[in-house]
Amino acid sequence: MGVAVPRRYISIEDLATARGVDPAKYTLGLGAREMAVAEPGEDTVALAALAAKRALDATGHRELGMLVVGTETGVDHSKPVASYVHGLLGLPTTMRVFDTQHACYGGTAGVMAAMEWIASGAAAGRAALVVCSDIARYGMRTAGEPTQGAGAVAMVIAQDPAMLELDVGISGAASTHVHDFWRPLGQREAQVDGHYSMQCYTEALATAYRGWKTRAIARELVRGDGLASEQLAQICYHVPFCKMARKAHVQVRQCDASDAGIADTDAAVAASFTQQVEPSLSACSRVGNIYTGSLYLALLGALDIGGRALAGKRVGMFSYGSGCTSEFFSGVVGARAADMVERAQLAGVLADRERITIDEYERIMTLVTPMGQPGPFLFTGVAEHRREYARG
Repeated sequence: MGVAVPRRYISIEDLATARGVDPAKYTLGLGAREMAVAEPGEDTVALAALAAKRALDATGHRELGMLVVGTETGVDHSKPVASYVHGLLGLPTTMRVFDTQHACYGGTAGVMAAMEWIASGAAAGRAALVVCSDIARYGMRTAGEPTQGAGAVAMVIAQDPAMLELDVGISGAASTHVHDFWRPLGQREAQVDGHYSMQCYTEALATAYRGWKTRAIARELVRGDGLASEQLAQICYHVPFCKMARKAHVQVRQCDASDAGIADTDAAVAASFTQQVEPSLSACSRVGNIYTGSLYLALLGALDIGGRALAGKRVGMFSYGSGCTSEFFSGVVGARAADMVERAQLAGVLADRERITIDEYERIMTLVTPMGQPGPFLFTGVAEHRREYARG
């Protein structure tokens, strides 16, 4: 895995103070600590290319047959982000290159396509590079402002995984046509019906989780007695904001208790959340919402904290994309996971950022043209209707 985030961030407490809000509303109510701030040069392509380069450097894989970018922050109506990344990294010409889009599920669509391509034998030993890259914008002084963020997570998916072996063919999906969140063409800021979206999320989770559980029990990955979710060492959820993961975990526990005909307790739910979910939220709380990448930032955060202890244990993952579609799936943490997580250098990436003032954040949010500061990859502008990028 590789991760990239903007070079600047703000403190959520600073934002709350500037907006005349009790900081606890953001820190406790949303579970947020910091929020990434992307300037125009740090667009979806630049973040995706940097995360992808880091993932490839960490693994040494160069025998690639597929590149997929999951994003809901595209830069062109036709030319995919993946095409730009392919060119910036100088990847092989003999490979499939495309984007996947379905709100925050787009990255998981890419993961599933890559996994099934490899499992089918069509990959012929080659690996896939899947990148989740997004910039979440809701606008200044809006209700969604403290849930913004930006970043990218890249994953090399191969026949011999070092970090996580996915359970092929064992997942549950749920999809419905709803308008809980969308972004009309030509608009930078998303439209969202917040309370309705949370309802759609939890309803989709219930269906997807039960679908996974049915298949997992049939394949004897988990036992059918008691609470199946407790047999997972960790559960990582899509994290539009960290408090959503708590709501999600309560829903999973309720599904288990209802299916088993037993009573759950608030104390048991709280203890389970602390052990199974909370470790995955540390990185997310310091970056904010990164849409397609939020689930995988949570996974990376969980492995960064407990990779050695989790080796050989099964973890669950839930991906949700508004609109909506969702999937609950699982995998077993690899023996080399902790070593591979160290190569991702998550702590270093987060430490190597600049905290800026709210005034500077507000200035950056109004910018349209790049600031021109050097970076590993940087969007520099448009010439003859073509986006141009620089390599640092």
